[in-house]
Amino acid sequence: MPVENIEDKLNRLFRIQDLDVVSNELCDFSLEEQNAATEAQGIHPSTASNYLPVIGKSVTYVVVCVLINDNNDVLMMQEAKPSCAGKWYLPAGRMECGESICEASAREVLEETGIVAEMTTLLGIEAAGGSWFRFILTGKVIGGELKKPVQADQESIQAKWVSDLNDLPLRANDIINVIDIAKKYKNRGENPWHSEILPIHFSHHRSYLRVVAVARKRTSNSLNILVSEKNVHHLPTVEIHPSRSVYSTLRKFMVEMFGAELPQHRPHGVLTLEHNPSTPPHTTDGICITLLIAFRPPVEECNIIGKCIWHELSPGSFGENNLIKILSNKNLIFPLNVIR
Repeated sequence: MPVENIEDKLNRLFRIQDLDVVSNELCDFSLEEQNAATEAQGIHPSTASNYLPVIGKSVTYVVVCVLINDNNDVLMMQEAKPSCAGKWYLPAGRMECGESICEASAREVLEETGIVAEMTTLLGIEAAGGSWFRFILTGKVIGGELKKPVQADQESIQAKWVSDLNDLPLRANDIINVIDIAKKYKNRGENPWHSEILPIHFSHHRSYLRVVAVARKRTSNSLNILVSEKNVHHLPTVEIHPSRSVYSTLRKFMVEMFGAELPQHRPHGVLTLEHNPSTPPHTTDGICITLLIAFRPPVEECNIIGKCIWHELSPGSFGENNLIKILSNKNLIFPLNVIR
C-alpha cells in the first residue's frame, strides 16, 4: 500500500467504516512479541502467546444503555439479584456469545425494563485490564411498556423513568457520570458533539488497539500522522494484552516505536470500535479500538526507532480538517476510560 493511501484509510475511519484489513497481518507488536520482550527482561509472561478472546471464557464484554426521554428523565431498573436486590441501576449486563454490541444492549433494556430500544451511538468505553470492557451506549425508545412489580423476574423487579437520582438507592455510583454525559449529548442542541458512532461490524480473531498518532511539524505547522512500514504502510497496531491495562499496553507499544525517552503525548479518545459476533470457523470475539493520540512536541523532536515514519497530511484534506476539529474539542470523540 503506497503511503498516500493512508489518508484514504483515515477518511474511512471518519466515515465510521472498517478498513477492510485483517489486523493480525498488520499487527506491529503481537502478544507473542510482547512476551518475548518481557522474557528478555528476565520476567515470566503473565499470559500465553496463544491467548484468544472468547466471550464467557477468556474475555468479558459488558453493555450499559442510558436512555433519556424528552423530559430529561433517565430509564432505570430495580435490581432483583440477591446481592443488590431493591437497588437501582441502568439496564446493563454481559454480552452473550453470538451477539453484537447493539443487540446485547437492546436485549438488556428489554429484559430489565420492558422497553424496546434502538441503539444510536456509543458514548464511551471502559476497560479493566485487557480482558474486561464495558461499552456505554444510548438510543431511542421504539416500543414496549415499563416493567411493573407484578412482572418481576430474575432480571429485575421493575423499571421507571427517573428525574432525580437522589430519590433512589443506587447499586453503584459509577453510573452518575455516565448519565451526565448522556444528558449532555441528548441536550447538545447546536453545541458541537460527535455524530452517531456505532460499533462497526468487522470480525477480529484477536483484540487490537489501532493508533492514529498526530503531531505538528514546526517548520510548516502541517499536521503529520504516524505510519507503520512493517510489511505494508498502515496505521500502527498493537495486540491488547489481556493481563495489563490498555494504557500499559499502549505505553509499551510507544516505547517500541520511540524508545524509553517517550515524547510527551496523550490519548485523546476513540475514533472507532470494531466487533462482529464470532461465527465458524472463527470462534473468537476480538475487538479493535482506534485511538487518537496527540503529541505535544513537534515532529522534529519525536524521533522514531521502530519501523514507522511521519506522513504529512494533505493541507485542507478531509482527514486533516476532521483531525483539527477533534483535537480542539473533546466532545467530538468519545472516551476510553481505564479502570484501575
